[in-house]
Amino acid sequence: MTLRSKKVTEGLEKAPMRSLFYAMGYTKEELDRPLIGVVSAKSEIVPGHMHLDKVAEAVKAGVRMAGGTPIEVPSIGVCDGIAMGHIGMKYSLASRELIADSVETMTMAHCFDGLVLVPNCDKIVPGMIMAAVRMDIPAVVCSGGPMMSGIVKGAERSLSAMFEAVGARKANIIDDAELIEFEENVCPGCGSCSGMYTANSMNCLSEAVGIALPGNGTVPAVDSERIRIAKHSGMAIMNLVEKNITARDIINEKSLKNALACDMALGCSSNSVLHLLAIANEAGVDLDLNIFNEFSARTPNLCHLAPAGPTHMHDLNRAGGVQAVLNELSKKDLIDKSLITATGKTVGENIEGHEVKDNNLIRPIDDPYSETGGIAVMWGNIAQDGCVVKRSAVAPEMLTHSGPARVFDSEEDAIESIYDGKIKDGDVVVIRYEGPKGGPGMREMLNPTSALAGMKLDKTVALITDGRFSGASRGASIGHVCPEAASGGNIGLLKEGDIIEIDIPGAKINAQVSDEEFEERRKNHTIHEPKIKTGWLARYQRNVAASCKGAVME
Repeated sequence: MTLRSKKVTEGLEKAPMRSLFYAMGYTKEELDRPLIGVVSAKSEIVPGHMHLDKVAEAVKAGVRMAGGTPIEVPSIGVCDGIAMGHIGMKYSLASRELIADSVETMTMAHCFDGLVLVPNCDKIVPGMIMAAVRMDIPAVVCSGGPMMSGIVKGAERSLSAMFEAVGARKANIIDDAELIEFEENVCPGCGSCSGMYTANSMNCLSEAVGIALPGNGTVPAVDSERIRIAKHSGMAIMNLVEKNITARDIINEKSLKNALACDMALGCSSNSVLHLLAIANEAGVDLDLNIFNEFSARTPNLCHLAPAGPTHMHDLNRAGGVQAVLNELSKKDLIDKSLITATGKTVGENIEGHEVKDNNLIRPIDDPYSETGGIAVMWGNIAQDGCVVKRSAVAPEMLTHSGPARVFDSEEDAIESIYDGKIKDGDVVVIRYEGPKGGPGMREMLNPTSALAGMKLDKTVALITDGRFSGASRGASIGHVCPEAASGGNIGLLKEGDIIEIDIPGAKINAQVSDEEFEERRKNHTIHEPKIKTGWLARYQRNVAASCKGAVME
């Protein structure tokens, strides 16, 4: 075992460095052991992160028990729910790159031998994983776990219901007292919001790809098992360091395909497409949008968690969790069981004996919700490079739809029209200039989708954007349209009233506008100036790649 940390702890020339360790209270005995970075995103602004100090302490205990020296360092993290609907959301996806860069910075500057990554919410999980595979050092993800669902009027509720309640109040379907009952009860405590939203999607996929221990995606934040997982994660990293099993040994083309299959079975957030593409890019794996439809075509959808259904993450955990889903998929050879994981064991060894405990929560492989997976990619003359929809959260009657475009150049303009009752049955709301460059930052737009759902329009109105939607969105919410308007995409040339044809099963999305008409419109079209021209978002805007490439930095 060759330790990177020897570059800062061993030899005559390293005496000044050792003196700085001694200044922090480390002992010679501690410096003789592997140094393990414990990257904690604990903060007091994100419910999913408010308890990560407890998780990180348990990780450190596990590292010490296994003979290592844990060193905790911080990470930033944006709460997407609090950042929703204003300028703050422009920073969310972009922060993924800052997180990856900062984890790389702290690791390389201080010569850590391995990492235990302690995230929980949306961009923090993929950002940390991107750094691990970029540096290709031993790493384990140990997330904070999902929030329990709340109870409103005797039914389980989560954050998506809260956003929809706003739309219901605007439409006078509920009153002020009912709205207050929602806001005081849907989020009962710490953890990542309780549906199969982006945070829980990525925590489950961390488990599916093998870089997190079994239970990482589904054990509730408040469960004592979460602390035990943290301790075992600390022990696991020492095993990986000892055997020099690195992030790219675990995350590679084959394991990413396992994650894709799990993604389709679980019905994960459409944002998982962005993050899997970005992780693949860092791992040196050639992944593109076509492969998502290939996996969707052969992978059945086994789970309908919120917002697609009434169940939540603690229900999935009770039914057997991710390992039971992987085991079910393996019955039709949809999972490669030979791959090494963070446990030091193979996927097959991990899933052995993990049977589904409730077929109402995880459907049998021979009786799925649908024969196709939870995510679909479409192409057409307004999305030549593709767009993405969470198919499992689309009502059957909206899988195909044709209607007039209602065109808006920002989320704010769209939500104002929705709240004012100007959107009618059959409309196709088009929100543009919200892509990676146009936003900048590719805002997640839960407000408009939830407003439509709360107003009972989610089964009659579609939304299309070059931005993205929250994992909590449901309905025909079609995002990631590429090329985006700010890059000259045809979505920027659409006019009010253009008929948009959506065919999710056929993977097609087109405007009834000829190529000749689009070119004629382009002659007199001026692309909007960037909305933000200062600060690091301006640098992001200049260097970010298209959404079909994962919105990575070029």
